[in-house]
Amino acid sequence: MKEIIAPLSNLLVDGEISSTELTQKYISAIEADNKKYNAYVSTTFDKALDSAKNADKIIAEGKATVLTGIPMTLKDNICSDGDLTTCCSKILEGFRPYYDATVWSKLKAQGAVMLGKTNMDEFAMGSTSETSCYGAPLNPRNTANVTGGSSGGVAAAVCAGLAPYGLGSDTGGSVRQPASFCGIVGLKPTYGAVSRYGLIAYGSSLDQIGVLSNSVMDSALVFDTICGVDEKDQTSVNFNFGSIADSLGKTDVKGMKIGVAQEYFDGINDEIKTAIFDAIKFYEKNGAQIVDIKLPVLKQALPVYYIIACAEASSNLGRYDGIRYGYRPESFNNVEEMILKTRTEGFGDEIKRRIMLGTYVLSSGYYDAYYKKACLLRENITADFDEIFSECDIIIAPTAPNTAFPLNFKGASPVDMYLSDIATVPINITGVPAISVPVKNDSNGLPIGMQIIGKKFSEKTIMNAAYFFEKNYKNGVEDFEGGVAL
Repeated sequence: MKEIIAPLSNLLVDGEISSTELTQKYISAIEADNKKYNAYVSTTFDKALDSAKNADKIIAEGKATVLTGIPMTLKDNICSDGDLTTCCSKILEGFRPYYDATVWSKLKAQGAVMLGKTNMDEFAMGSTSETSCYGAPLNPRNTANVTGGSSGGVAAAVCAGLAPYGLGSDTGGSVRQPASFCGIVGLKPTYGAVSRYGLIAYGSSLDQIGVLSNSVMDSALVFDTICGVDEKDQTSVNFNFGSIADSLGKTDVKGMKIGVAQEYFDGINDEIKTAIFDAIKFYEKNGAQIVDIKLPVLKQALPVYYIIACAEASSNLGRYDGIRYGYRPESFNNVEEMILKTRTEGFGDEIKRRIMLGTYVLSSGYYDAYYKKACLLRENITADFDEIFSECDIIIAPTAPNTAFPLNFKGASPVDMYLSDIATVPINITGVPAISVPVKNDSNGLPIGMQIIGKKFSEKTIMNAAYFFEKNYKNGVEDFEGGVAL
């Protein structure tokens, strides 16, 4: 996969192009191609050009960092002061937050240039981005297919060359699965490694902001900037990662212990299974030690995830009542009717389904049977992962059991769609980091993604393993020939 950020930064610093010119090229690409992919749901072009002019001054003064003057995008659930941020939901139409998310504050301080907000599943609930009130983003690899979800718009924008990189959120795979479907790189950091302040909540104990990019190096450069403790987020952790970008390529994989759990391959498409095992053989040929591990708790992960996620969604989404901000119905007779109409008309069907599931498992008589039991099982799953990482350095697994769905694919029931998260949700339950990298295309030309999973705060380990694979494996997914990238 092609590195984009550092080459663009070199062009800017060498004076071969200005940030204003570069930003205008991306704006032109979005104006030309966004109607084809529906990646952006709102744009901030005037602000972007102002930011680019400021970046040009920073570069002229010799104070630039590698992200200075580089355009990017945010998922539509990450706040930025004064910009539309709707979670792709009717209930937040017209909402403009009055503050910046910490991740955007950090990037803005480096001179980053935001192009706009990108499409997503409504309130990040979904695996295809088709629950968006703006309509689904389309997969640049094949526009008859979905991008994955819920960060599908970011994935489409990065894949199609409408942004060099973007930030998404990952609650149960929402960065990694769209990265897999679109053939790019998706990093889900350790829970607490990146501040969640300014991320509109879905499941607070599961949500984590992550990076979507065209290469492992690009993800590392962005992660190095956005990671770190934040007094505005009490779940953030003070951990010194050093510079992961500087560490890439300095080591190989000789002696690395790679765990392979058969449970991760149960029910996985045969083409995907073959592709991942070929990648594992590649690591073995380059000196890694393959360790067979057992993770029977994986079978419990999906129900545990959906009970906890829906319970937290039920609590978090209670604030949307039409009183303080967002959508409000035109007519109502009293406050109760106003709240009822607001939620009935403002939320989509999938959101209502998950709120009802969450309210049910938290209700009297069912709390102990469902929510409390799910929390106890979560502790068991986390403990098993901790124990496994005493046997191996990383785990390799498929990112998803399938490649990108065709548009409007519903399965036999909503549960069929929930099953598509089976490989990614254990990572959010346990809080460990994982990165999805493209391996190859399937027989339909759609990308296959591979997950590299590590213990908590082992971003340097998983990203070095991913970087080695990206640079040396010869059957990878080709870069999509889309927008700017120069």
